[in-house]
Amino acid sequence: MVDLSSRDVFDIMATTRAMRRLRPDPVPDHLIVKILKAGMSAANGGNMQTWRFLVVKDVEIKKKVQKIYKRAYDEWISPRYSTIKPPPGATKESYHRQHSAVEYLTDHFHEAPIWIVACIDHGDAKPTRHSGASIYPAVQNMLLAARTLGLGATLTNRHLYFEEESEKALGLPKGVHSYAIIPIGYPMGNFGPVGRGDIGEFVFLDKIGEPWLPAQG
Repeated sequence: MVDLSSRDVFDIMATTRAMRRLRPDPVPDHLIVKILKAGMSAANGGNMQTWRFLVVKDVEIKKKVQKIYKRAYDEWISPRYSTIKPPPGATKESYHRQHSAVEYLTDHFHEAPIWIVACIDHGDAKPTRHSGASIYPAVQNMLLAARTLGLGATLTNRHLYFEEESEKALGLPKGVHSYAIIPIGYPMGNFGPVGRGDIGEFVFLDKIGEPWLPAQG
């Protein structure tokens, strides 16, 4: 296990890419506690802390969800990968490797030693467009924490293509809804820089389409 806690936070962010090939080796609970505490340090709406984090180790639960996850891959994800062009910052070859890693995770999803299912307890309220603002910052904190600890992880919410079935398989009570599953384990491969496009492709000044030219120096 490699502890990267002394590294610059910007370097950690720039190398926290999705790690989808994970070894089945157990991950100590004290590392999961660090990851969870990092998640619970995140901003959330009104500091109401309606988040709920389900740690899943039971392989039978994971197998049930993996079957649903695989169905979503077969019906939705795989056809998409075969028809769209590589995104900004990716080559045809790197995008193919990404697809292969996605396929690997699909087949081995249940073998990741730890899942953290990130949820919100909505009670009797209906989830809205802004609901994710109270859970996704926590998810990102957990991904950064895992990277800092030398653990591989990724955010996936593909199970939500079949939300009702997945949440039943996870045993979530009424009013509690999942927003992401984070499979965590020791990575098979190496960490490296994320593949992204140039800032000029996405950042504009005052009006979308108007280039932002940052001052030099």
